[in-house]
Amino acid sequence: MLLKTQGANYDSYCYTGGKTFNPELPTAVFIHGGQNDHSVWILQTRYFAHHGFGVLAPDLPGHGRSQGPALASIEELSDWLDSLLDAAGVTKAILIGHSMGSLVALENAGRAAGSTRIAGIALVGTAYPMKVADALLDAANNAQQSAIDMVNIWSHSTISPKPSAPGPGFYVQGASQRLMQRIARQSDSKPTVFYTDFAACNSYANGEQAAQAVACPTLFLLGQRDIMTPAKAAAGLVAAIRHAKVVQVEASGHALMAEQPDAVLDHLYKFATEALRSTAVAPAAIGD
Repeated sequence: MLLKTQGANYDSYCYTGGKTFNPELPTAVFIHGGQNDHSVWILQTRYFAHHGFGVLAPDLPGHGRSQGPALASIEELSDWLDSLLDAAGVTKAILIGHSMGSLVALENAGRAAGSTRIAGIALVGTAYPMKVADALLDAANNAQQSAIDMVNIWSHSTISPKPSAPGPGFYVQGASQRLMQRIARQSDSKPTVFYTDFAACNSYANGEQAAQAVACPTLFLLGQRDIMTPAKAAAGLVAAIRHAKVVQVEASGHALMAEQPDAVLDHLYKFATEALRSTAVAPAAIGD
């Protein structure tokens, strides 16, 4: 599904989970992290789309199938997300963001505190501040394969994940590496998409204020073995959003959706349905 966002002369791609998007349903919005695209959410998006939700899993600008340059700040990405939701006609949404996407969800929900559109947010693999080492920022701009190797190793808790791999012969780290390489090939100029994403995370300074403004149900879904965004690095946000629920996923690093896809799905779907119930909006019956 392609959408034209306000003020932009390029298309934004959204995966809809294999079903035609229906804005009359409550919408689960899945926001990917840096140097990724919508495909990191394939299991979760398909399940949500076939179990009562409308689904939008966008490729952020400059990523995957979305056109235009990568946006340089979390605030710009939040503005873009608002425009995307407007273009799709979304009136009730659960925002689910991973890593950089979690900061976008946080910023958007903080701004929307007086609105009824955001019914809940799930922050997956999050931290604040989300600082990035200077050496990694430099590699992301000047030696992308080195940066890919570093991030890929640090994002996974083991080189042989079991039983999370969805089928025999499926290589979790290899799939992540190939996705990041594909995104890298889309940006042959500087600053690269990789650098732009990481710099946006590194420079984001409004997290505490956004968290204090968040009034909707909130879930922190954190990898127990995450060394990119350790669980303790979310403590400030957890303290600011006192009504939030915190879940640590066992045997998972930063790439939670790859290493523990079923556990991530279970936690997200339970949270989304409970959040909607608390705001008197129920997902449609299974099969609708």
